[in-house]
Amino acid sequence: MLIDEQKYSFMRELLRLRLAKLRWLLLGVVCWLALPAPAQAWGFFGHRLLNRLAVYTLPPEMLPFFKANIEYLTTNATRPDSRRTVVPTEAPRHFMDVDVYGDSALTRHGLPRAYADAVALVGGEDSLLHHGIVPWQVASMKSKLTAAFQAGDTDRILYLAADLGHYVADACVPLHTTRNYNGQLTGQRGIHALWESRLPELQAADYDLLTGQAPYLEQPTEAAWAAVARAHTAVDSVFQMEKLVSGELSEDRKFSYEQRGNQTIRVYSREFSLAYHRRLGGQVERQLRYAARLIGAFWYTAWVDAGQPDLTGLDQHPSVAAQLEAEQESKAASAIPVKALPGHDE
Repeated sequence: MLIDEQKYSFMRELLRLRLAKLRWLLLGVVCWLALPAPAQAWGFFGHRLLNRLAVYTLPPEMLPFFKANIEYLTTNATRPDSRRTVVPTEAPRHFMDVDVYGDSALTRHGLPRAYADAVALVGGEDSLLHHGIVPWQVASMKSKLTAAFQAGDTDRILYLAADLGHYVADACVPLHTTRNYNGQLTGQRGIHALWESRLPELQAADYDLLTGQAPYLEQPTEAAWAAVARAHTAVDSVFQMEKLVSGELSEDRKFSYEQRGNQTIRVYSREFSLAYHRRLGGQVERQLRYAARLIGAFWYTAWVDAGQPDLTGLDQHPSVAAQLEAEQESKAASAIPVKALPGHDE
């Protein structure tokens, strides 16, 4: 019965999102997308959607607490991207250039799962950071969230859950697993925003994102690496399908201009974007669904590993101090001029 109620709530939320599509896209998301920014996995819209949907994958013991804070988790899903402008070591936490090391790096006999061992193997932390550390970051954040659950610290739980959702989502993006992250090496510059932002912007409300309850991860560190491996297998098709569609449509049909706030910007046309979507055969939709469930799985696993504490006994919302801190962090990031930072920065 509880599972049926959870499924009903999830479906009701999807329906609400579909009914609100114009408001999300035309009033809110369009403004976010109009802001100049470094390349960001899933864009603001995608990250916020994924954290929101992940809430509905949780078991009944966790759902009320997380649902009560769904707006916080949604809004703050993009916080790690904002930190890229103020924290020098933030950018590497969002990606991993698998092709630098070779596919064997993703196996148990490849790169060490322990961060210190990996640093020693590659000859220093700077070298490791240069090519990204997202699977290690996910594993580290999961451990911190487990500790927050054990401590019963509402502010810490919500802060870490929002951030962990972001990094898990990043690990599920093909273009965050390759040096050619924006097509800059193959004459396909701009493909980053096309795959991760433009397609979800146009199609997400029509995707089937019902995933069912998130599973417990017996080996959460391996799950993080498996997410990167799964994403990396899609890299070739991401580039190949774009080339095919580019060969079918002329340049004047590939791009168009749209009004974003008070700016007119050049974007991939709807015709090109939807043709690319069809060529990919639902790839973006599958990765969104996978990412939403995996985010929920990491939240759930952290809670179980903490001893399944009773969340009804916690403060049900972040403290005023925590909310003010989040607002100040956001203002500080937005006040700094956007600049290219090391690591997947265009």
